[in-house]
Amino acid sequence: MKQLEFKEFYRADRDVCLRAVLASVGDRQLAEDLVAEAFTRAWTGWAKVSRHPSPRAWVVRTALNTRVTWWRRRRREVALIGDHDPAGPPVTDAALDPALLTALRRLPQRQREVVAFRVFLDLDTAGTAKALGIAPGTVTAHLARAVAALRGELVSVPPQREDLP
Repeated sequence: MKQLEFKEFYRADRDVCLRAVLASVGDRQLAEDLVAEAFTRAWTGWAKVSRHPSPRAWVVRTALNTRVTWWRRRRREVALIGDHDPAGPPVTDAALDPALLTALRRLPQRQREVVAFRVFLDLDTAGTAKALGIAPGTVTAHLARAVAALRGELVSVPPQREDLP
């Protein structure tokens, strides 16, 4: 029973979780690795995770926490050589617009996380706040800033016609 329940959860929610993590980290391979690790942890603790108010949010939060852990370990091991572009090369995903992913990567980490939970996981403000361990007002502020930044970057202004009076 436990195995079937988890299998259904995985099939139904893997892609949604992957898109949310991809929106936050911007690297397809890294996102897949993080989501795989998070689902592995979900399986081992399925009795607890299945009772969580939002198991999808648990998986995404675990994936993002795993990224931080990996990053902390790696920063001691490998120094960056040469120029490093924080926006990086465009990431391709059939379900996500490459321009959107590039714009998301330019946002501060917390704003990316709020967008991932609010938009990609469709959590409400309270659920997002609980998942990220921040106040609901902070979620609202980060989302507003992120949307404004994305709108400024992605929405092009129509060209002005010079022949109009």
